[in-house]
Amino acid sequence: MHPMLNIGVRAARSAGKVIIRAFEQLDKVEIESKGTNDFVTSVDISAEEAIVETIQKSYPNHTIIGEECGLIQGSDNDFQWIIDPLDGTTNFLKGIPHFAVSIALRVKGKLDQAIIYDPIRGELFTASRGKGAQLNSSRIRVKNHKELNGTIIATGFPFKHKQHTNAYLEMFKTLFTKASDMRRAGSAALDLAYVAAGRVDGFFEIGLKPWDTAAGELMVIEAGGLVTDFVGGHNQMNSGNIVAASPRLLKEILKNIRPHLGDSLNK
Repeated sequence: MHPMLNIGVRAARSAGKVIIRAFEQLDKVEIESKGTNDFVTSVDISAEEAIVETIQKSYPNHTIIGEECGLIQGSDNDFQWIIDPLDGTTNFLKGIPHFAVSIALRVKGKLDQAIIYDPIRGELFTASRGKGAQLNSSRIRVKNHKELNGTIIATGFPFKHKQHTNAYLEMFKTLFTKASDMRRAGSAALDLAYVAAGRVDGFFEIGLKPWDTAAGELMVIEAGGLVTDFVGGHNQMNSGNIVAASPRLLKEILKNIRPHLGDSLNK
């Protein structure tokens, strides 16, 4: 295992322990609103602190970009850790056991290492640039579908961007009529990990943040898939609009959502 991946795994497991302890005592979790339909808990903050502490112990000069802590500028900006300590906070708060820790390392602007850890199931998804993707140390691959027929497509509703509701519903309707079924589980990180593992065949969502998708993007690519924005470009980190699937299926998804994009999503 790459030494930096090893540290990332250690950080994810530390955060996972914080999350599991809190999940057993949800009535003691403190909640604050960050914005419309956007919440942060004391657990998000404690889990992020555990990740930052673990990374900084080994790599004190690296930059860290966290959902809650924002930018922690290091003296060596070639190495950037992008972390989401608890992806699926709403599930966590409701007692739904489906959430994950997501950690990615970007080296000189390129995604290099990725960790997505599901502490409930004890599932550790990892990827290293050029070395493939693994689930609990076993190799994983995307399912190589060529058409939507027979597929299950994962998605997330644009609950923070309700101005896109109509466009999203049209995309959903088009894909739903051609695919076998759709899934909305509440954690983009796990959705992407599940694409990489072949559990679902594709994924699309509007308005995500880099910490939601960075680790999952490398995971899908290293598992043989592709990740793009809604027009097939590579602006997904900036636009927040993301599609992931095997190469042939991704083309089919893009073809079917393109008529519904409008100007605001056409980037």
